Amino acid sequence: MSNSTFDLQIQFFQRLKSAIPSHASLVDEVAETLDLSIDSAYRRIRGEKLLDLEELSKLSRKFNISLDNLFSLNSNSILFQGRLPNKTASAFMDWMEDVLAQLNLVNSFSKKHVYFLVKDMPPFHHYYHPLLAGFKFFFWMKSILDMESLKNDIFSTDKNYFAPFQEITQKILRVYNRVPTSEIWNEESLTTTLRQIEVYHEMGLIANSDITNRLYQCVLEVIDHLEKMAENGKKSFLGQSPTSESAEYRLYVNEIVLGDNTFMAEIGDTKITYLNHSVMYFAGSVDQQFNESMFRNLENLMKKSTLISGTGEKERKQFFNKLRKKVQAKIALI
Repeated sequence: MSNSTFDLQIQFFQRLKSAIPSHASLVDEVAETLDLSIDSAYRRIRGEKLLDLEELSKLSRKFNISLDNLFSLNSNSILFQGRLPNKTASAFMDWMEDVLAQLNLVNSFSKKHVYFLVKDMPPFHHYYHPLLAGFKFFFWMKSILDMESLKNDIFSTDKNYFAPFQEITQKILRVYNRVPTSEIWNEESLTTTLRQIEVYHEMGLIANSDITNRLYQCVLEVIDHLEKMAENGKKSFLGQSPTSESAEYRLYVNEIVLGDNTFMAEIGDTKITYLNHSVMYFAGSVDQQFNESMFRNLENLMKKSTLISGTGEKERKQFFNKLRKKVQAKIALI
């Protein structure tokens, strides 16, 4: 085996190790996937035995490792993986399951943290309230996924758009609440959700003004909850106090930079950057140089932002009062 081939195989297994939960055994995972003995698996991990193409393919598919990325380590390319939008009946449930799978992966590591550079309020915060979540799901399926089954529908409480996704939504929130998170907000971070409600109301795609008003009230309740989480510095469910399983919640306000919905996950010694595309989809990269650069950028933004969770009571109250005024201004227009 040449030195370059040996190095590539060692790097491949280093990436594979970062892709499995921290409690899992690398050698056990390799042995099970390739149907090998523990000794044979160790020989491949140590580079004593060359992986053949079939073994490389099995491992890369199971653990979602990009071989293109591996063989392009010294190039200027940055490779991403992710889902593309589709219009199948199961498209939205597939998206929700993918979100849950990514969160479960992050949560499986003892060392973990998620960073959000917020342009729009993160989707998890819409899930706290069934009516608001139902509206957001309806909007995504009708206007973004362009589902034929909703072509002639308007948003009404006569049909519960939240119900089919209630179980997975609760699973997502339970895992999300266990993952330490830092969010960088701006006053405009509510604009997209408020505009979606306003435009659907103006277009007659919300059944009546009472429902529109109730949606805005839901947003106000979410703002109250976010303020409470920021005050505690801990995550929790709507209307509940933090528990022993509640993760740290750090909220920063940056008055200059409007985010782009980038988020980064730290898992063990690895970082994954997810870039937003097609409104609700994300493409992820484990490219080490790219992620280190992105992380330095996030660190710089946090240093130039105001931390309003745990401390900064005055700044925290000012920020959330500004958000409430934005919602109240929309209510006044109904």
